[in-house]
Amino acid sequence: MRTLTLFTAFAIFSFALSLSARANEHAEQVKRGEYVLTIGGCVSCHTNEKAKGKPLAGGVPIKTPFGTFFTPNITPDKETGIGGWSDDEFIQAMTKGMAPDGSHYFPAFPYTSYTKISRQDLLDLKAYLDTVSPVNAKVQEHDVPFPFNVRAGMAIWKFLFFENAGFKPDRRKSEEWNRGAYLVNGPSHCVECHTPRNLLGGVKTDQMLAGEPNSPEGEKVPSLLTTDGSPFAKWSLSDTVFGLQTGMTPKGDFLGGSMGKVIANTTGKMTEADLKAIAVYLGKTK
Repeated sequence: MRTLTLFTAFAIFSFALSLSARANEHAEQVKRGEYVLTIGGCVSCHTNEKAKGKPLAGGVPIKTPFGTFFTPNITPDKETGIGGWSDDEFIQAMTKGMAPDGSHYFPAFPYTSYTKISRQDLLDLKAYLDTVSPVNAKVQEHDVPFPFNVRAGMAIWKFLFFENAGFKPDRRKSEEWNRGAYLVNGPSHCVECHTPRNLLGGVKTDQMLAGEPNSPEGEKVPSLLTTDGSPFAKWSLSDTVFGLQTGMTPKGDFLGGSMGKVIANTTGKMTEADLKAIAVYLGKTK
């Protein structure tokens, strides 16, 4: 009997330790997911600050030459958000631009870059999103005219312009350079705003990060290349890190417009190591 009692006590103790370890592991995953949310710029696009919307409840208008799209509610509300989604459905949406019902997302949602995010980062992000307060808020329909509002047409668009491929590190480059490449081309999706597009909205892959003179917001988005004579080409590594942290340029001016939101919600909250990796990837050596 005493042996059985000791065995039971040991089993309970082991089970408690297992639960504690799992809880700690989940807490770490949620913490990592919150950082993925930051580097992905999710707050800027899914929180309608102008309308005093609740965090991540969507409704932010994105104006494009094809009409105005409204970002979705990504809180874990089961009626109007993503609360009923499985991990695989979430990953399919992020990496393939496919909704749980099998319909195509429009590329105003940058799945074209998010397809490069690692599965683990996406699972961490989902774990964090599952912890935020659910908001029951239905987002208005996109204001997009025919034929651009036909989701089935996105299958053709994807065939022409979407490469469904994960991030492939360059083994010839340093780990730091590859981390910067992952951030710029994947979760931080810098290429989406800093690369010109063709008439059908596809990114001009031969002009990656070369800037966009006629952005939908009416801004001139600068080039991030170091070889085209742009002002950014003269920035040092430390200038780039400091600029992404604070928004201040080497001349003492401040970056405004859409970039101001990016700095406030994304790059200004990233680790210095990640900002340095971005600078190294963009060609800054000192």
